[in-house]
Amino acid sequence: MYPLLSVVIIAASAFTVIKSQNWKIADNYSVKFEGGDPSGEFGGLQGTVSFDPNDLASSKFDATIDIATINTGNGMKNTHAKSDKWFDADKYPTIRFTSEQITKTKAGYEAKGILDMHGVQKEITIPFNFENNVFKGSFQVNRLDYNINTAEPNHGAATFKVDITVPVVRS
Repeated sequence: MYPLLSVVIIAASAFTVIKSQNWKIADNYSVKFEGGDPSGEFGGLQGTVSFDPNDLASSKFDATIDIATINTGNGMKNTHAKSDKWFDADKYPTIRFTSEQITKTKAGYEAKGILDMHGVQKEITIPFNFENNVFKGSFQVNRLDYNINTAEPNHGAATFKVDITVPVVRS
């Protein structure tokens, strides 16, 4: 009986799920984009952050941004950006990033995953650092890859630099 019980306990422990540390996104985050004209920021960041530098295999990001929160500093540009000509916020109300793999690099970390924007899903890699409970990353996105205002490819910048600073607290 005891050998059978020992085998069951050992087998069960082999399938024990190691859970990463769960984090809650703090209110003072920043999601800024720079493309010359327009440039600005997004609010409405929500998501699930499971990250443990010692257990990257179990770490995962799943975050969304509400398109309606775009702020270029100009009310008319904000309205234009939300229109069907650009982001089409009525049809595609969020931008979503879901990580598939997080790895350590010489400079910090990389999150490889799917960026879902304007109905197009593309794999991207976001390099980031994690220090003092703050995630910081920077990457580039070409709006034409996501079919955003392809009718006017030369109207405004095609490639935007996105800078993200996300403080977190343990949940």
